Amino acid sequence: MPCIPARRGRRKPASHDRKLYKQRHRVENLFARLKDWRHIATRYDRCCELFLSAICIAATVMFWL
Repeated sequence: MPCIPARRGRRKPASHDRKLYKQRHRVENLFARLKDWRHIATRYDRCCELFLSAICIAATVMFWL
């Protein structure tokens, strides 16, 4: 189910769930901030566990800053 709000100029705006959109926006912002970390954006790790641990470390640092 889409949760993207309609544009302001639309004559008949489509309905959307504001709460779900807010959660979606937070997740998208997290991915945008994670891509600032070059190591994660280019995915240097070959092993999935190492990549996941790098994401966890970056998320923890971003949380504390």
